[in-house]
Amino acid sequence: MLRTLARRAQYGLESGGARGIHPWSPREHGYKSFKSRYGPDYKIGPHLFGLNASNGLTAYDSLLRILPQPQIYLAGGFGAVAGIFALFFFDGVPRVKTDILQKLPFVGGFYKNEVPPEDNPF
Repeated sequence: MLRTLARRAQYGLESGGARGIHPWSPREHGYKSFKSRYGPDYKIGPHLFGLNASNGLTAYDSLLRILPQPQIYLAGGFGAVAGIFALFFFDGVPRVKTDILQKLPFVGGFYKNEVPPEDNPF
C-alpha cells in the first residue's frame, strides 16, 4: 500500500523526497505559471484602487440601493435643521455675525449693528 504524502513527509518534519514545489520551500526566480495559447487573452484596463469607470458607477448605484430614498431625505432634513439651529445658536459670536449672518439676503439687515455717531465713544 502506498503511503500518503503527509505520512511520507511526517507532517513536514523531514523531507519525504517528493519532487516539485513545496509550500515550505521558496520558489525559483523566473518561474512562470502555465498559459495556454488557446485560452483567452486577458488585459487589465486602467483603474484606481480596483475601481474603473463602469465599476465606479455601479458602486454609486449600489450605494443608492443600500440607502433608500426616504432615508436620504430624512437624513438631509435633520442635517439642514441642525445647521440652521447652529447658526442661530451662535449668532452672538461676532465672527459668525459678520461672516455668515449679515450676508443672508432677507435676514442680514437684522444683524447689522450700526451705532449712531453720537453714541460712539471712539
